[in-house]
Amino acid sequence: MPYSHAPQLAAPEPSAGSADIRLVVTDMDGTLLDDDKRTPDGLWEVLALLRERGVLFSPASGRQYATLAREFAEVADGMVFIAENGTYVVRDGEELSSDPLDPAVVTRVVEAVRRLVAGGADVGAVVCGKRSAYVERADEAFLAEVGRYYLRHQVVEDATAVGDEVIKVALFDFGSVAESTAPALAPFADTHQVVVSGEHWVDVMNRTANKGAALRRLQRELGITPAQTVVFGDYLNDLEMLDAADWSFAMANAHPEVVRRARHRAPSNNDNGVLRTLVRLLDLPVTGL
Repeated sequence: MPYSHAPQLAAPEPSAGSADIRLVVTDMDGTLLDDDKRTPDGLWEVLALLRERGVLFSPASGRQYATLAREFAEVADGMVFIAENGTYVVRDGEELSSDPLDPAVVTRVVEAVRRLVAGGADVGAVVCGKRSAYVERADEAFLAEVGRYYLRHQVVEDATAVGDEVIKVALFDFGSVAESTAPALAPFADTHQVVVSGEHWVDVMNRTANKGAALRRLQRELGITPAQTVVFGDYLNDLEMLDAADWSFAMANAHPEVVRRARHRAPSNNDNGVLRTLVRLLDLPVTGL
């Protein structure tokens, strides 16, 4: 979601061309991708240069693992995918960590959504399992939105009985999720995270689950410090992972709270902000950015 009043600052000061950067983590929607969901020009060249330097690149998104793996299929070997807002982390097809929800909680959230629908709300639940996502709505408009983020999804009669480990329940509201759906989920906030991840999306996860927690586990496993980590984000579900990096960047289009939380600024997602910042930050030999 764009915020035109956010600061427009291109690169950090001082330059970190000689810094020991080992890990780059970026959100996808509103951060790496432009508003039309397109990958930026120069991405594959920059990723190849990062790999040559031994810098690990990790997408961190609310998107499904299968969706992220498809997006980066040509360069996925060795890449760590922080999927489903940190609830499922995978490298080379092997799970590194996950944080499944209690099935009873999944049932309560789905039932809450059913009550909203019965009351006239234009909303639907996406029950996010490790193998697939599951939905009860089958209309074309809803499935089109689901398909953007969940490559593997199934329409089922009862999303509370799918026989899969559920790591997140995401809700899509065709209206403003902050005004209607999120308040209806307030009772869950006492025991779980209710995170608004976009204008139309809100996620219910365990309290222990977020992109930052997943990133910190990854840093410990790989022996990488916050000083060796670069993170880019634009929305509220990116806050915790910004805290896990000394080189934390808010996009120029970021939510005001993200701007306050990050140490540095990057150009907007529509201005190729992630790649432009990396090229300058790491002194990469890339032209045209």
